[in-house]
Amino acid sequence: MSTEQLLVRQADKALNSLIERHPHCLEGLSEAQLERLRQGLSCSDFLLAQLLRHPDWLPWLLAQTEASIQGGPWQPPLAESLAETEVQSLLRQFRHRYLSALALLGANQNIAEVTRLHCLSNLAEGLISGARDWVYQQQCQLRGTPTDSDGNAVPLLVLGMGKLGGSELNFSSDIDLIFVYPRSGSTQGGRKEIDNHEFFTRQGQKLIQLLDAVTEDGFAYRVDMRLRPFGDSGPLVMSFDALEDYYQSQGREWERYAMVKGRLMGGGLGYGEELEQLLRPFVYRRYLDYSAIHSLRDMKRLIEAEVRRRGLTDNIKLGAGGIREVEFLVQVFQLIRGGREPALRTPSLLAALVMLPELGAISDAEAQALRAAYLFLRTSENNLQAINDEQTQTLPTEPLNRARLATMQGFGSFEAYLKALTGHQQLVHGLFREVISEEGPEQETPEPLRTLMAAPWSRDEVISAFREEALPEPEALADAFLSLKENLSRRSIGERGRKQLENLLPQLLLGLKEQLQPVKTLARLGKLIEQVASRTAYLELLVENPGARAQLIKLTGASAFISERLIQMPILLDELIDPRHLYQPLGFDDYATELRRFMLRIEPDDQEGQMEALRQFKAAQTLRIAAADVTGVLPLMKVSDHLTHLAETLLAACLPLAWQDLVKRHGEPVGLSAEHPGILVVAYGKLGGLELGYSSDLDLVFLTDLDDDSAYQETPGPRAITVKEFFFKLVQRLSHWLTTRTLSGVLYDIDMRLRPSGASGLLVSTLKSFEQYQRDEAWLWEHQALVRARPVLGDIALRKRFADIRLAALCKPRQPLALQEEVRAMRQKMRQHLDTSGQGLFDVKQGRGGITDIEFLVQYWLLASGQQALFRYSDNIRQLDALSVAGGIDASLAERLADIYVTLRQQQHRLSLDEGGRRVDDNLFLEERAFVSALWDKELGTQ
Repeated sequence: MSTEQLLVRQADKALNSLIERHPHCLEGLSEAQLERLRQGLSCSDFLLAQLLRHPDWLPWLLAQTEASIQGGPWQPPLAESLAETEVQSLLRQFRHRYLSALALLGANQNIAEVTRLHCLSNLAEGLISGARDWVYQQQCQLRGTPTDSDGNAVPLLVLGMGKLGGSELNFSSDIDLIFVYPRSGSTQGGRKEIDNHEFFTRQGQKLIQLLDAVTEDGFAYRVDMRLRPFGDSGPLVMSFDALEDYYQSQGREWERYAMVKGRLMGGGLGYGEELEQLLRPFVYRRYLDYSAIHSLRDMKRLIEAEVRRRGLTDNIKLGAGGIREVEFLVQVFQLIRGGREPALRTPSLLAALVMLPELGAISDAEAQALRAAYLFLRTSENNLQAINDEQTQTLPTEPLNRARLATMQGFGSFEAYLKALTGHQQLVHGLFREVISEEGPEQETPEPLRTLMAAPWSRDEVISAFREEALPEPEALADAFLSLKENLSRRSIGERGRKQLENLLPQLLLGLKEQLQPVKTLARLGKLIEQVASRTAYLELLVENPGARAQLIKLTGASAFISERLIQMPILLDELIDPRHLYQPLGFDDYATELRRFMLRIEPDDQEGQMEALRQFKAAQTLRIAAADVTGVLPLMKVSDHLTHLAETLLAACLPLAWQDLVKRHGEPVGLSAEHPGILVVAYGKLGGLELGYSSDLDLVFLTDLDDDSAYQETPGPRAITVKEFFFKLVQRLSHWLTTRTLSGVLYDIDMRLRPSGASGLLVSTLKSFEQYQRDEAWLWEHQALVRARPVLGDIALRKRFADIRLAALCKPRQPLALQEEVRAMRQKMRQHLDTSGQGLFDVKQGRGGITDIEFLVQYWLLASGQQALFRYSDNIRQLDALSVAGGIDASLAERLADIYVTLRQQQHRLSLDEGGRRVDDNLFLEERAFVSALWDKELGTQ
């Protein structure tokens, strides 16, 4: 069936429907009027639907011409006395009436497209401003008039964006709006004073409801507020000050493009110029801003990706050579030159297009061809939408709608129309590609992932893209990604940073293919990205260094501990650049040398800088140890050795710094120096036992060899204190260097409760008093702790004296049954307070048959034997070896216990590297736990 036949049949069908419903509606029409009506009804189901509801509109509709309709009026009178439902009905019927007239004129080709665009825009603006003013009056009656600090009334201003702002609105377009108000303040004259922000928020909500709600008359306009600052998560309204702050600090490149189209609806009410001055620095730069070219390049990718992901074939807006390409072409020139050329600062595409040849941006012929193509495309878009008031830009597939479109465009067939359309699209796309001919090499990112950050992808679309790229666990991964994207949307990130994010995130996603736990890894990566999102240098590092990016994915996937350290100190990302060093910790003897070299860059008097440098050094070395750990380069015992040597190195560095602080204030004690401070630092616990973990505290005891005479000598400084006081302050100062929280956290937490008399004892004890305490007053548990104690700082003479005191205390004769009872009682008390086993979980450290039971067994055997040779070492493994060699326990038993001990410590270690805690499934390590428990019961009695 031909185009003409299809339309004749449709016109007959529509007229019959109209006559059946309203038999007398066509009476008095002339032949010409009837023919115009037939043409309109054959092309627009929307027109028929409105006439079926409002046949009385027909005379007015047929009387409209292009000249008559341009003058409006564009809003119905909205009396303050009207109810909200009445206002809604008036707005909708008014809109439908004018759209019907425009549909009729368009179907008969009785209106130029430029005129129709302006009419559609004027209609929307009129209804928006009329509804805004009506709501304002209603809200003022309810809540008082919003005023500024001077008592002047303050209005709500509505920025129309997109095609509405450019006075080129579609027939069935959404309207993009931003609500702003000039001044903060409060209402006056109402029953209750409220903040202006609250007033305008309520007004904005009501305005949206008036326009957007679906009633029996349909809707007036679908309102889209997503272009406002912070998008859907942002406040509905903003003051000028808040708006300015947002665009100056957080405005993104796409928002510059959007704001080019911004235009106040219903005038600026006296604030238009002020708002323009506020927004201009953000939108238009003073210099020739060629960064817009790069942004256009990204916009191009967005267009292509959107077409592809939504399957938008035959789309005259988003397809190649479509409306969007014309818009971006013109807008990019506006952004590049608008700072210098005021004539380009217009929301109208057609007005800006006229200026481009004069500025040498494009030729006259190109500008004319672009204008013709744009108007052809816009005419097609509006004709498509006028068929049934539907927001579509896709060419129809049904014969009737194809016939309608071709006829409204002035062609005898759809094929002829299609040929003309193709010519326009090819011209637009060719020029579009020419403008961006400076594009660099294509990124390695696959097409489906390139616009993940910038495009408003739905969850299903993200999942589909992830599946296409064979990413693991696409559903859960999509949820994690969308959560990250939402969090990033709230962050203050400059445009440069956002571009880097758009490049980086797809690469990180691709790197998850080899991860055992991709979703968990992405969550950890996401926290890091959120932390560094505003620091473009870190983003660029990861974008430009595939190796560093790969190491980041690998390590964060393997370890929550590493991930947290990177989040806390992003400077550690530098360590990822060279894998040769990353997985090769320093030699034990090299830590001190490397630390000295590291500290040389800090001024000697810069205490804050020194503290920060110490923490950064620790973090960098810990990262290298952890990286070697999680990749299996270092076994557990070596990891603890490295962490222990690192802690000793940092302690050795901090003690002279603390010493120097005191010397400046109080002078240096006679005969002592930073190199020979006369103090012994004794490590207990994990540091003493060479089993330090990544987050271990340092258990420290401080001893001196002061006698009564030297203790009360005074220092020679301006603020003289006794040497005893000096040492007390030295420990306090050392604690300050270790525990003060800087930007990079603390160096180490320290615990000094193992000193004689515990928390109530002196911070610094003399070796003489320490010896007396250990001999006469110490509890058994304190001797158990002493088993794992060793000096880490101090002169050789002090170390030897401590060793002698330690041996004397540990080798003292003990009653076997009493020893057995005390050890068992202490362990039971610890378990009652510290064992977190239960609910199907086993506490690897404190649970029955766990790490602490093994340590207590070893300590019991050592103390029971009283042999000096057994106390040479402070670590559990070598103590087991010593017991075996001395015949205290069977060699096979020592070997079995050591294996279990290492196995359980490895598990605890893995937990600390990953999610933390020390509990595992209660079904794990059953054999090992049973063995240790049975041994405990045999040696020490049932627990």
